[in-house]
Amino acid sequence: MLKRKDLLGLKDVTREEIEEILSTAEQMRKILDQNVKKTPHLQGKNVTTLFYENSTRTRTSFESAAKIMGANAINISASASSVSKGETLIDTGKNLDALLTDVIIIRHPMSGAPHLLAKNVRASVINAGDGLNEHPTQALLDIYTMKEKFGTLDGLKVVIAGDIKHSRVARSNIWGLRKLGASVTVCAPKTLLPACMEEMDVAVSCRLDECIRDANVVMGLRMQLERQQAGLFPSIAEYNAYYGLTAARLNLADSDAIVMHPGPVNRGVELTSEVADGEQSYILRQVTNGLAVRMALLFLLTRSKA
Repeated sequence: MLKRKDLLGLKDVTREEIEEILSTAEQMRKILDQNVKKTPHLQGKNVTTLFYENSTRTRTSFESAAKIMGANAINISASASSVSKGETLIDTGKNLDALLTDVIIIRHPMSGAPHLLAKNVRASVINAGDGLNEHPTQALLDIYTMKEKFGTLDGLKVVIAGDIKHSRVARSNIWGLRKLGASVTVCAPKTLLPACMEEMDVAVSCRLDECIRDANVVMGLRMQLERQQAGLFPSIAEYNAYYGLTAARLNLADSDAIVMHPGPVNRGVELTSEVADGEQSYILRQVTNGLAVRMALLFLLTRSKA
């Protein structure tokens, strides 16, 4: 069982811990494949999602995982809570502790917020995305999907293309993929590449047509259109012309390559509809695998304190 109380990121998680999560997720995936909608794994546990940012897939995935496993699932939106009245994050956490919460799943716009919460509550804390820092469960479901397809990540060639600079998904994926032996190339315009990439032991490219050759996995990232106002790229059309994943570009990758995306997809920007809906697209597979991974994490974290 996991020795840690919380899952706050993949930077400080060991390869062995990642493999344990993936192995447990495989068992949970078998349950889902049997169309089982209720198990007793978390019976008597209280799970709360505490989201300070909007979410569809992540929040729904965690809530579904908790309910399938028999937990009491509670959703708190910051805009509809006492946060809007000035309550601090720590006070919110302590109140959830007082309500006998076992797991708090938090998404927050400030990097490090889940770490602060975890230090001040008894409950286990799972980071569902914090600022520009990490999104560990998204990376875990991505990694699980790759392992499910290829069997191993050792030597796998993964290209992550898009808004790397503002992507917490990219950061978590890089930490996890490198620990499991994958080769990672990040590709974006220079204005969307953070300076620290080389320090993370990845290759860096500004030419998608070159780095995509013979890739096993091509992961598109959402172009954060709100950043367009900052002038980080000339136009959506120009970005798509150089970095959009088309069927022609996908043909440059390995013949057995898969396409991934954490969502939501901006069709016609980072992916064409032909690619997003094509046979090599694993985007919806990622969503179902995300349910299995989050079931696994809830199970392991609640058992680790037993």
